[in-house]
Amino acid sequence: MTDRSTMTKTSSGFFVSAEAPIVAANPVATPTSPAPDILRCAYMELVVTDLARSRKFYVDVLGLTVTEEDDTTVYLRSLEEFIHHNLVLRQGPVAAVAAFSYRVRSPEDLDRAVAFYTELGCDVRRNRDGFTKGIGDSVRVVDPLGFPYEFFSETEHVERLAWRYDLYTPGALVRLDHFNQVTPDVPRAVRHYQDLGFRVTEDIQDADGTVYAAWMRRKPTVHDTATTGGDGPRMHHVAFSTHEKHNILAICDKLGALRRSDMIERGPGRHGVSNAFYLYLRDPDGHRVEIYTQDYYTGDPDNPVITWDVHDNQRRDWWGTPVVPSWYTDASLVLDLDGNPQPVVARTDTSEMAVTIGADGFSYTRASEEETLPDGKKGEYKLGNQL
Repeated sequence: MTDRSTMTKTSSGFFVSAEAPIVAANPVATPTSPAPDILRCAYMELVVTDLARSRKFYVDVLGLTVTEEDDTTVYLRSLEEFIHHNLVLRQGPVAAVAAFSYRVRSPEDLDRAVAFYTELGCDVRRNRDGFTKGIGDSVRVVDPLGFPYEFFSETEHVERLAWRYDLYTPGALVRLDHFNQVTPDVPRAVRHYQDLGFRVTEDIQDADGTVYAAWMRRKPTVHDTATTGGDGPRMHHVAFSTHEKHNILAICDKLGALRRSDMIERGPGRHGVSNAFYLYLRDPDGHRVEIYTQDYYTGDPDNPVITWDVHDNQRRDWWGTPVVPSWYTDASLVLDLDGNPQPVVARTDTSEMAVTIGADGFSYTRASEEETLPDGKKGEYKLGNQL
């Protein structure tokens, strides 16, 4: 059960507490070895089935910069980045994620990563020359939740293009912001990532204490990764930041002009969770990419944790706009360290889509005044009602 006596209801409709009110029934053991000191999410390695088609999407449409490329791989970065890349596109037979990569503070943290995950009995591999170009000594693991994680410290520096305004496009992507991972047991994932030093900033629960999602950070923003409840391990999305809302609108206009509006899955809109303005796109292989801006600072040690009610239809979109079912159900496979797709385990806890009846049907904005919901709003979010 969620103990709401430790939480304070705010005027915005959510609860706040000093620490995340999340307890795992089946936690991953906490290693005696210290965890590596993670700085931030740094890059994702995506396997794509048609490299030329994916390159066109990420470079020609989204405007990411090519650091270097060859016949099988393209290394991309955002405009404000100085490390070699934020995204790797690698040609392969199955569209999937090969690595969620984090930068750590020092080379000694790689030794800590090896010890930490070896103690947990995970598949741990180290490559002193790096697993990708531009990245030095690195450790890759399959973590206890089934996700391929990478840790590195050394990287080749490239030109930070923040001052190259001649290269900016109306929808310029300036930073890699976060990952989002789909996992059957959110509390178990939260507990394990807390052992890695992540802190919860926001979560979604119900009155019975079922946890549907949690947002966790190392850098002082809302998240470096999120754990979303669903069949997993899978990758829900990778997110890049823009400076302003108008950059996101420009991407929508560009996709419309290119007659590729079908790549827009959800949005644009504003999240309740994170308070950020968002847009969700699907790349040519179906990998989900979020364009994201204007969340908030979380770096103080007493930063309050925000808990949303799963039945509050403003949690996912502050304007109450419906969430399309594919956003809840679709996600990318993840690979083991030999390149094989990880088996997907079904979620047994209640799904967020189920309790909100498909695309947020019959959920409430004002719980104490549910009967006052305008007649024109009642049931409009259930797609079957619209059809």
